Amino acid sequence: MNKSEEAKQARKAALKKLREDRKQTIEDAARGMKKQKKAFDAIRQQLKGGDRTVPELAEGADMNTSEAMWIVATLKKYGEIAEGEKDGGYFRYKLLVATE
Repeated sequence: MNKSEEAKQARKAALKKLREDRKQTIEDAARGMKKQKKAFDAIRQQLKGGDRTVPELAEGADMNTSEAMWIVATLKKYGEIAEGEKDGGYFRYKLLVATE
């Protein structure tokens, strides 16, 4: 084997070890992303039924209010939802972007 082939083999082995070392971290991150996507979809689904307040969204999506508020703030930031009228102490949020 010449030096370039040895270098390729060493690099290949190093990458394989790195993937093995990080396997659990990658799986955990993938699980977290999947859970987050489900939570966002649950909020969007609730808003398809009409305007809702954060507590209503949280109850309908079976999550705590702080998580629902975080998702609402994110969706608002990216223009998917907007604040509507105030209902008591809470704003009603409405879906602006139709999702599949």
